[in-house]
Amino acid sequence: MAGEEKDDKKESFRLLGILDVKQTPCAREAVLHGSGGSVIAGLGYFLATSRVRRSFDVGIAGFMLTTLGSWFYCRYNNAKLRVQQKMIQGGLKNKVIYEGTALDPTQKRNSSEDGGS
Repeated sequence: MAGEEKDDKKESFRLLGILDVKQTPCAREAVLHGSGGSVIAGLGYFLATSRVRRSFDVGIAGFMLTTLGSWFYCRYNNAKLRVQQKMIQGGLKNKVIYEGTALDPTQKRNSSEDGGS
């Protein structure tokens, strides 16, 4: 039992001591995209200018921009998906509640039932 708890703590990875990459949604993908963006930006700038120090700075900036961009994009899509799921769940709940009643919107009403002429 005690050994399992230690294993769980070892598997968890904290980025800068703040962000738990394993538990936070979108964190792993954002960091991976950021590292790729860093390599591409830094290497591309180095190949274009042959300036090592500035290439490192561009790589760090590429990491930050790519990580934040990927993070916000993923979080936005997750929030949008949660809203859609809540709408669908509400619709299914209403379907179950109103099924077979006069308030059921899927049932066609006849003019004789409505009392119309």
